[in-house]
Amino acid sequence: MPRRVMQGVVVSDVADKTVSVRVDRRVMHPIYKKFVTKSKKYLAHDENNAAKVGDKVRIEECRPLSKRKSWVVLDAAGSDGAGGA
Repeated sequence: MPRRVMQGVVVSDVADKTVSVRVDRRVMHPIYKKFVTKSKKYLAHDENNAAKVGDKVRIEECRPLSKRKSWVVLDAAGSDGAGGA
């Protein structure tokens, strides 16, 4: 089974080798038929502490690295807009 890859924004980089990434998705409300933005936060492993708050990153799922951390940062594009999708 292929590993999932998501794109999100780093919201916290306080922990060592770990970043908190917010992934947004748009879903249609079942009754009102309007698009609602839902978000979820994931903890991702950042080996070199390269990602900073505000950076767009791609994360890929991996084996569990701790209780809540089972994602790893693939690449971190700076907040200057370079490398976005």
